[in-house]
Amino acid sequence: MSYAVKRLGYAYGVRDITFELPASGVVTIAGPNGAGKSTLLGILAGLRSPYSGLCTYENREIREWPRRKLAEKIAYVPQSVLLEFPFTAEEVVLMGRTPRGGGWFESPDDRSATQHAMSITDTHTFRTRDFRALSGGERQRVILAAALAQEPRTLLLDEPANHLDLRHQLDLYRLLARLGKGMLVVAVTHDLNLALQFSDRVLLLDQGSVRGDGPPGQVLNPTLIGEVFGVRANLHSGPQGRQFVTYDA
Repeated sequence: MSYAVKRLGYAYGVRDITFELPASGVVTIAGPNGAGKSTLLGILAGLRSPYSGLCTYENREIREWPRRKLAEKIAYVPQSVLLEFPFTAEEVVLMGRTPRGGGWFESPDDRSATQHAMSITDTHTFRTRDFRALSGGERQRVILAAALAQEPRTLLLDEPANHLDLRHQLDLYRLLARLGKGMLVVAVTHDLNLALQFSDRVLLLDQGSVRGDGPPGQVLNPTLIGEVFGVRANLHSGPQGRQFVTYDA
């Protein structure tokens, strides 16, 4: 078990939340704006405090983890990153190795992890370009590569497909699905169809509380979607039993 959360609360955005997360799999946190998704993800990453209740990672309270040790275990990908200095894409990915660094200069392991992360995120072709000159989607993929270069056990992503075109959205979630076979991947998303297609489990939040927790097709049902999002939805089964949702005009 990776996380155990019990009666978790925060000054704003999270109220009395309880759940456990396994050591591997893809878990999607869904919900409308203001539901508490990003706040919850920040707590799981050790970035938001103080909070009430319990939030343990690998049987240790998040607040008690030394920052560097926690960074070796958990990688966090925010919605966007602003860098003011002229770093290349490759240099930004190499920064992801900081928690594992042992000196001023990168090691062969650092270089190997960086190249591997850039390869699987399709960022190697623009490795020498200034990060500031990249498109929003390219920057997002570079930040994901930096997170993977950490070689974490848990990957936390806040709206990772926000700036990506359709092909790279699908490529990203296919990658997350593969990663989820050996690590825990937790992703915040507004796209219910991505959640349905690629998640093992969905946490559906509304006004800071968990309204649904379980397999995507059970949680993202028309009744609950209507109650949480205020829209009329229809759930369908497509090829190979994959489910998808449509909305009434």
